[in-house]
Amino acid sequence: MLKFVLLPLLLAAPASALAQAAQCHLPARMPRPRPDLPSESQGRRLLPIGGYTLALSWSPQYCAGAVGADDAFQCSGRNGRFGFTLHGLWPDGMGKDWPQYCRATDLLPRPVIRQNLCVTPSTQLLQHEWAKHGTCMTTKPELYFNLSRALYQSIRYPDMAALARRKTLTVGRFAEAFAAVNKGMRADMMRVTTTRDNRLSEVWLCMDKVLEFARCPKHQGGASNRASLRIAPGPNIPNPKRTKPAPTSRSGLILHLDPNAELPEN
Repeated sequence: MLKFVLLPLLLAAPASALAQAAQCHLPARMPRPRPDLPSESQGRRLLPIGGYTLALSWSPQYCAGAVGADDAFQCSGRNGRFGFTLHGLWPDGMGKDWPQYCRATDLLPRPVIRQNLCVTPSTQLLQHEWAKHGTCMTTKPELYFNLSRALYQSIRYPDMAALARRKTLTVGRFAEAFAAVNKGMRADMMRVTTTRDNRLSEVWLCMDKVLEFARCPKHQGGASNRASLRIAPGPNIPNPKRTKPAPTSRSGLILHLDPNAELPEN
């Protein structure tokens, strides 16, 4: 078994799990997702894991689009306002391809959805991330989401309101500002994705096999550092105050992640 040691990382994260949400209110009844299954275009792929990507979405841009307009929980404002949300933790392959849909899945248990809905504010996306990515890392959704949430909560954010007001901003300058507030991170350890009109969509943070920030591979894509960038205004959510010193390494809690989890059990 591969053991990731992460206790200081978890202790450094705010217990409320609301690192980038303003007053997130959970519904009394958890909505149920649909099954997420491999398809002809998105089939099962069993490959060794070469690293990881932590994908963060800029919620104000999502909510400004046509899809977000119909997403009442994340975008109506009745359940809170969101800044960066967790898209997911993705295992990468050794090259351009990555493992996916490694095991058959049931619907996520309601307690797992409740614990993670303020971080990833979509029950269907939670189901998708577990089915497509998490099953290639471990056999238990609780372990996958605990790890994903701990990594998400360890991230610090630049002053997004100030960056959104800039009349001239490039992808490279934004990446530098993002990296500057995160210990051990450099601008080349992330990829920034944008909409067709150069608006911030997501930030992908690249990590190696032991979940340390690492230089992103060239094939991972993302917008050019020289490209102009606009940021949809969002809520002013300051970084939560740390109650303990920031971890210098991701060590402490042993999470048993099976390095052969991408292999079928039968």
